[in-house]
Amino acid sequence: MTDSFDRTIDYVRIAVTDRCNLRCFYCMPAEGIPYEPQAHLLSYEEITRLLKILGGIGFRKVRFTGGEPFLRKDFMQLLENTAGLADFESIHITSNGTLLQKHIPKLRALGITKINLSIDSLNKERFHKITRRDDFEKVIQTFYMLIENGFKVKLNAVIMKGINTQDIIPLAELTKDFPVDVRFIEEMPFNGGYKKNIEMYSARDIHADLKAHFSDLQKIPSKHGDTASLLSVPGYQGNLGVIAAFSRTFCNTCNRLRISSKGDIKSCLYDDGVFNIRDYMRSGVTDIELAEQFKEIIRLKPKDGFEAEKMRKAPRKAMQSMSSIGG
Repeated sequence: MTDSFDRTIDYVRIAVTDRCNLRCFYCMPAEGIPYEPQAHLLSYEEITRLLKILGGIGFRKVRFTGGEPFLRKDFMQLLENTAGLADFESIHITSNGTLLQKHIPKLRALGITKINLSIDSLNKERFHKITRRDDFEKVIQTFYMLIENGFKVKLNAVIMKGINTQDIIPLAELTKDFPVDVRFIEEMPFNGGYKKNIEMYSARDIHADLKAHFSDLQKIPSKHGDTASLLSVPGYQGNLGVIAAFSRTFCNTCNRLRISSKGDIKSCLYDDGVFNIRDYMRSGVTDIELAEQFKEIIRLKPKDGFEAEKMRKAPRKAMQSMSSIGG
């Protein structure tokens, strides 16, 4: 499938829950957010049906997110269902790592070895300040266990001015000894409230810090769908990436749709949901009708995040928590 800007759309991100056991302040308020009742969430049967339809129109990659996906009961059953689908070449999971350890053997058995871990600091005190929880040791232990078991791990770090810019180099240095990809992400205005003034630590600022520390930093050519500007340090096992999530400089390579836990389709992170596929599916439509609806959504995908934001029906102050969007 291609959109009207000739971008191949072959990647879907599905949030299986809006619940999270951390309270990262850039993602949701300290008191949390109003969670959706179970009946409002897409069932695993509905998600599997959607994946079969998406596979049939050319989607090849799926990422499960949350909230924290391992908080949802029987999440491993959904992964088993997905692993049994012929069309999806790549199954990924984004997790905070707090509940993942016991599932590592089963994930390997299913062939699901691509995990993104969210970790914004390697300092225990700063980790606690950001997440409002004391789970650093658990998360870093999960990281080491995943590496030891041969998983392809990416670390996602949201970089915030005055909060964790001092973690950029320590996180980057992990790529020296481990085959890990570290992705530094600009902060976005999604926290379940309204950030009037984000003190932006931009992609350019992050690049400048990396270049100042690594004199021989090299650029890696991008591939279809890459959101990160990729970098490497000669002799290091892993690589680095900078994601201009707020500056939105990568939209011309966008290859994805997002589906929230309650079935809202977002053709761009910055729209406010273009269609509820849960309600449409529950109205009794056929698989052919569902496929045609996806094709129309893809056709109407906006040029970039700025255009999507202009088209929002809700005011900017109503921007959702990232926990309910799914990243």
